[in-house]
Amino acid sequence: MTDVWINGRFVEPDGAIAANDRGLLIADGVFDTALVLGGRVFRRDAHLDRLAAACETLAIPVSRSDLEAAMAALAERQEAGSIRLTVTRGPGPRGLTLPPQPRPTILGSSAPLAPAMIFAPLTLHPATIRRNETSPSARLKTLAYLDAVLANIEAKAAGADEALFLNTAGRPACTALGNFFVLRGDTLSTPPCADGVLDGITRGWILANAESFGLAVREEGLSPQELESGAILVTNSLRLTAPARLVRQETRPTPEPVRALMAGLCEAIEAECGVDPRSLGAVIGA
Repeated sequence: MTDVWINGRFVEPDGAIAANDRGLLIADGVFDTALVLGGRVFRRDAHLDRLAAACETLAIPVSRSDLEAAMAALAERQEAGSIRLTVTRGPGPRGLTLPPQPRPTILGSSAPLAPAMIFAPLTLHPATIRRNETSPSARLKTLAYLDAVLANIEAKAAGADEALFLNTAGRPACTALGNFFVLRGDTLSTPPCADGVLDGITRGWILANAESFGLAVREEGLSPQELESGAILVTNSLRLTAPARLVRQETRPTPEPVRALMAGLCEAIEAECGVDPRSLGAVIGA
């Protein structure tokens, strides 16, 4: 599709955003990306709840019903793929002063499904840029992604697929585009949100369901050494779960409990959306 959803209707993308929109000028906004299969958003309510909560935290006055309407319209057009909702504070004066009567912008776009990306393995490079766990924005999906852009440039130069962020205390926090878990024995561990972590939607599904697959699950601070010794699993809403390793490590087989978890996630998607991503080309590799 060539048009986008903005403030209640589909429009052509040219000229859709005001030149004085604060999201464009000072990254004053948040966004959410979700998987759509069968015209349905997987974990729709979780996505809407998180986006609405982020807007409330930033005092951007949007209603959950407006977000839901935008998500539904995009999902109906994009039968299988991804949708992104971006919410900004809208047009405003120069500087940091809030507009006296904010007019938020709700912008939606979509893209076709990329099944080869789902479950595809990744290599990670620890970035020299640190994640600031003292910043509230570290726990929100804000528009300020320049650290991730620069860290990924560094990772690509090191021969890796994606950057891994440590926080200012030297603890692994997240990757440039997702959360991660480390499997040691039968325990999956993931950093807590207090370490500068966005509470990812797939992360939440694993925390709620891992025990059903014989895995204990913990939110706990991790050291770089623990990433060396365990099996890493990177998660986000579009790649779902990706076996990962540090770029200097040798390739390892995906542990069977992780493969079972991936299969269970596919079954959960089918139960909610009516489509198993494996039927569209996603492959749980060895």
